[in-house]
Amino acid sequence: MTTIDPKSKIVTLINTFTVKPEHQDALIANLNKATEEVMSGFAGFISANIHKGLEPNKVANYAQWQSKEHYMAVLRNPVAMAHMKEAASLAEQFEPILYEVISSHGTQS
Repeated sequence: MTTIDPKSKIVTLINTFTVKPEHQDALIANLNKATEEVMSGFAGFISANIHKGLEPNKVANYAQWQSKEHYMAVLRNPVAMAHMKEAASLAEQFEPILYEVISSHGTQS
């Protein structure tokens, strides 16, 4: 499950996609399928959250991995790369960036 904790050593991939509005739902379906069938089976996978932009030309994938090395291993896997290429083909632009949590703010409910 997704955890946002500055004390953790996990890394977060935030991949923002720009798509034609008519491709938004197809990209979301692709990312969900790839996560369920492939990515979630990799060592180091923690979670993935797919976000549908309120602007119909945006999609974001917020995924967490135990380490940068775990994520980099995915990039060397041909099955994972096939899914990533398919997602990229649906997008006009995409920007995958790895992050670490520095702080988290909010209220408890």
